[in-house]
Amino acid sequence: MSLLEAIRSALSAIGANALRSALTMLGIIIGVAAVIAMVAIGSGARERVTSQIKSLGANLAIVQSGNVTQGGARLGAGASSTLTDEDASAIAKEVDGVLAAAPVIVTRAQAVFGGANWSTQITATDLDFFTAREWDVGEGRLFEPEELRRGEIVAIIGQTVARNLFGEQNPLEQQFRIRNVPFKVIGVMAPKGQSALGQDQDDVIFVPLDTGRRRIVGRNYARDRSVQTIMVKFASEDAIAPGIEQTGALLRQRHRLMADQEDDFIVRNLTEIANTATQAANTLSWLLAAVAGVSLLVGGIGIMNIMLVSVTERTREIGLRLAVGARQRDILAQFLIEATTLATIGGAVGIALGIGSALTIARIAGWPSVVSLETIAVAVGVSGLIGVFFGFYPARQAARLDPIEALRRE
Repeated sequence: MSLLEAIRSALSAIGANALRSALTMLGIIIGVAAVIAMVAIGSGARERVTSQIKSLGANLAIVQSGNVTQGGARLGAGASSTLTDEDASAIAKEVDGVLAAAPVIVTRAQAVFGGANWSTQITATDLDFFTAREWDVGEGRLFEPEELRRGEIVAIIGQTVARNLFGEQNPLEQQFRIRNVPFKVIGVMAPKGQSALGQDQDDVIFVPLDTGRRRIVGRNYARDRSVQTIMVKFASEDAIAPGIEQTGALLRQRHRLMADQEDDFIVRNLTEIANTATQAANTLSWLLAAVAGVSLLVGGIGIMNIMLVSVTERTREIGLRLAVGARQRDILAQFLIEATTLATIGGAVGIALGIGSALTIARIAGWPSVVSLETIAVAVGVSGLIGVFFGFYPARQAARLDPIEALRRE
């Protein structure tokens, strides 16, 4: 029997029991669809987490004020400003592999323009912040060094602030107020999107560091040259760990901490946090794929079951074929092709259903999904292998039938 004849015979047998064949394929259809949809959703989750973390900037470490003890009471992290912009300058100059060290003060305030107002985040910083965050200006310009030195009353706004405060007007060179202080808009940042915590990163106004301390935050920060946070950007991921160790030693020296005293600062490695989040997303993808893979296993068992039934029903046909000269390998090929065809057709329908399900879920739930060609190729291959694997035993049973006994069976 030629391969073409075997395929024609298999298709004829499938068509003769169309309803039973369709029900048999249902397990494979559901399994393949579930695998594609779940992997697409898991991949989308991983891409979303990765993009949100990357929006913070690569190779970043954050230095924050740490525990402070007053009168025997520990006030907790961030209770007192133990960092200064001079610490940031020292880190940039003395720690190996540092590209930028940006002092940052963050507060919230109401911005007013004409009859419009908007409560937003005010970030007082310098030019190193934009290098550390890998954030470019979309329109206008960044601060000039002289504006930072003199503490001029200028501002750069995010896309959300521009939309809610200025509407359709061009915000460049416009005057608006923060706590009754008039600021001039010199730039609008490029869109950044949501952070990993769901915060709108475009809902922000940037002002020069000294301007923010003196005009917005308060005199305490201005008097001590204090800052809340220092964002440190390293040249490479390999430089982060030794750089953090050097940063800790440098700050302890600058803050005159004794050997038995705790750090009055905290250094967080954002790259480690990003890697942990990515690993968690990868684990979610594998878990979803494994759960969906159970459906494929059930579908394969269904094919084996129905092929065993088919062998029983067609015993006389098999005996007749063997009696007129068919070889065992011909019978084996016929039933293997029939099982593989069932699985492949089910896989093809499952792929279409899985892609449609992934896109529908993404549209309704607002959850991203990524359907890759690799996943589709694997789904097709797996469905075919399931047909071969679970169809081999019934095909082998059919091929090993004794022709005489098979012809006697009713």
